[in-house]
This record gives sequence, structure tokens and C-alpha cells, in this order.
Amino acid sequence: MALALAALAFNIWLLPRIGGRWLWRPAEVGRERAIGVVIYPLTVLLLLAIFNRRPEVAAAGWGLLAFGDGAATVVGQRWGRVRLPWNREKSWAGLLAYLGVGWVSVVVLIEWTTPGLYEIPFLAAVAAVTAFLAALLESAPQRLDDNLGVPLVASLLLVCLLGTADGWARLLDPSFHSILLLGLLLNAVLAVVAHALGTLDVGGATLGCLMGTVIFAFLSWGGYLVLVVFFALGSLSTRVGYRRKAEIQVAQGRGGRRRATNALANGGVAAVCAVLGGVTLEGSIFVFGFACSMAAAAADTVESEIGQVWGRPTLLVTSLQPVEPGTNGGVSPIGTLSGLLAAVLTAGAGWVAGLYPLAVVFPLSLLALVATLVESVAGATLERAELLDNNGVNFLNTLLAALLGAGLALTVG
Repeated sequence: MALALAALAFNIWLLPRIGGRWLWRPAEVGRERAIGVVIYPLTVLLLLAIFNRRPEVAAAGWGLLAFGDGAATVVGQRWGRVRLPWNREKSWAGLLAYLGVGWVSVVVLIEWTTPGLYEIPFLAAVAAVTAFLAALLESAPQRLDDNLGVPLVASLLLVCLLGTADGWARLLDPSFHSILLLGLLLNAVLAVVAHALGTLDVGGATLGCLMGTVIFAFLSWGGYLVLVVFFALGSLSTRVGYRRKAEIQVAQGRGGRRRATNALANGGVAAVCAVLGGVTLEGSIFVFGFACSMAAAAADTVESEIGQVWGRPTLLVTSLQPVEPGTNGGVSPIGTLSGLLAAVLTAGAGWVAGLYPLAVVFPLSLLALVATLVESVAGATLERAELLDNNGVNFLNTLLAALLGAGLALTVG
């Protein structure tokens, strides 16, 4: 950590003065400041600080940054002719290079740092999932420097996955297969209905079906009820005053149909929490994270949709200056109260289903509201500066809420 801190100070103050600007990107030379050479040692410092008791996780996160991202850059520049459909600035060659090299680096660095601690087949599978997530995040069409967020989020997933060694046996149980099939059939029907009602497009319905199936399989009817309440609140609030929203050009595009990227940004973290909650002994931590993430997604959607219609006065969260409803980072009293109500209803569904006691419903709802306020700050800063898009800040909202919910589980239990 001392070396990383020294490298951070060196790259900020000394490197530019001794001729190190040749390491800067062309755009950074024009701005007279470099972000990449600062973010790298900062990320290493944070990995070592956050995972100081899990050196194998810190090493793996550093490996993704050093080897996975590096391979993606080199291979993408040399052979990246076929571009990704969701990000034309990135290529399939770069994505696959990140996945392959990142996977190998995670396996090698964990085995080198903690030899023999994990069985190699399990380690290979966990590393593949971690590298896959990191590669997808790295390919996302965001302008925010991914050298910070990608290794940290991937390492967070990795430390959770490494604790699941004894929980995957249930996937071989025939009863689990029956639940999985029932969930798939149920969600396929609901996806068709949602598409017919104009709530989801084909991609959104397909991904929603898959995530709903996962949540149903690993958290049963309890987790699924939370998901249904979230979906109902989001769909209804989107339709409320849609004509007025369209007139002032703040309505959800495509007639209110949400895409796969919307579904992933709002429900991806919750789906991962559901899987982890179903395969670990510390399942309550992930169940709380799942519920808080879903509550934050519901609160954010309802806040935005209601606030765009009746949100007067709307104030910019960072300066409290009046802004037009629908402005990134704008908050209003009625929008905030509507979001809190949505969070209570979503978290309350988990209590009704027996996932947790009544006493934690309101704390979970308040934490979800805190996450949406942080998201508003991100909207007023990062999104307005076009460093993150709406899906990026939604992902940040649900991830922060899941972490806060997990923290609540540790506090109460």
C-alpha cells in the first residue's frame, strides 16, 4: 500500500516534470492533465485497502487491470475490425482477449497468492465468471475511466463467489431443476404479456425472463414477489402522464418500452444477489442486498416518472438551484416521497413473503432512498458531464443499495 501511495504521488506531481508526458494519451496532453496514469495506482491502492485480508482477491483485481485490460487494448487495436453492437468503439477481438487473458490471470494469481486454498476446477469456474463480468463492464459505452470501476466491481463479485464453494451442489438436485423449469415457464408467459402491453421490447422481455427465472429459482416465491412489485410499480409509473412527458420530451423512449440494457442496469445486481443468497450459508446478507437493490430500483424509477409530471419545485441536488423537471440530478418533494413509498412497498413485499422480519422493512427502504440520492448526485455530475449514461447511474444506484442492504444484514444479525 505504501508503494502504491508513493506511485500515486509520483504520477501526479513528479512524472509530468521529468518528461513522463509521453505516457499520456493525446487527449490528455491537450487538457494538460492525465487521468489514466493516476487512476492505475489509485485502483491498486484501493484494492489493497479494501481487500487487505484477502490478498488473492486484491491480486486478481490487479491482474484484470494489468493483463486483461492491457490485452484488450493491444488485441483490439491490432485485430479489432468487427465492432461490438452495443459499443462501436470496442471490438469483439478486444472483448475476447480481455475475457481469455483476464481469466488466466485470475486463476494464476489466486493460486500463486494462496496456493492450494481452492480446488482448481472451482477456481477456474469462478475466475471465468469474474473475467466475463469484467469484460462486459469494460466494453460498456461509458466515458468514465474503466480502470477504476471495473477491477473494483469484479473483485467484489469474486470475493462473494469464492465463498460459495459448498453451495453449488443444489444445482444437481432434480427438485431444483423442476423449480427452474417452472420459473422459466412462468416468466416466459409474463414476458410475452409485458411485450404485448408495450412495457418491454423484445430484448428487454428476453433478459427480464432470464433474470426472473434466476430470481425465482434461487429465492423462490419470496424473491419473485419482490421482483413483481418492482416491475408493477415501474410499469405503472412509466404510464402515468406519459402524454405530458412526451410533450416536454422527458418520456421513456420507444413508447415506454424498456430495453435489455434498462433491465440489466436495474435488475442485474439483484439477480446476482439472488444467486448468491441461494448458494451461501450467509444467505441473509445477499437477501438483504437483493431487497434493497430492488427497492432502490423501484424508488428511482417512480421518483423520475412521477417527478417529471408533478415535480415542482425541482431542485438540482448538488446546488439546490431550481431546474426543469426531468433534469439529470433534479429532485422534488413529491418525487422523493413517491420514491420512498415505492421502496417501502417493494421491501415490504419481502416481509410479506417471509424473507426477513417487519422491523427491517423501513431501514431497507431508507437505505434504498439514500442510494437514489447518491444516484441523483451522480446524475448531476457524471451524467451531465456525459461520463456516465442513465444505465450507468442506475447500475451505480442498485449496486450501492445492495452494499447498504448487506451492511444492514451484518448490523442486525
